Amino acid sequence: MIFTVTPLYALAVAVIYMILWMRVTAKRGGMGQSIGDGGDPDLLLRIRQHGNCAEWSSFLLILMILAEGMGAPGLYLHIGGALLLVGRIAHPFGLKKDNASHVLRYIGNGSNMLATLNLMVCLGVNSLGL
Repeated sequence: MIFTVTPLYALAVAVIYMILWMRVTAKRGGMGQSIGDGGDPDLLLRIRQHGNCAEWSSFLLILMILAEGMGAPGLYLHIGGALLLVGRIAHPFGLKKDNASHVLRYIGNGSNMLATLNLMVCLGVNSLGL
């Protein structure tokens, strides 16, 4: 089987992931901090922004590739992928040390939860042959 939809979103998410990784690496290099956050709240924030991207992206891309492999309609895959991208773009800007309820954090988490539900439905429908 040739996958055509999931790789598009995997590539876009990889770009976001690399940008977040570079921000962590640049801050660590500037501080001379090899491991951990060294007690620096800005570095901790960058680590969590990057970590959250890794956690959500890998999980959702696995669901997407499984759904695509099972023959889920492209429209539903694009909906899941678009929601994933919205979440991965919004969340780092909404993850703030002084505001746990920033609107972009809600948009980031909410869109990724919707993407998860969408892809779970795709997998369930295809698994049950509906």
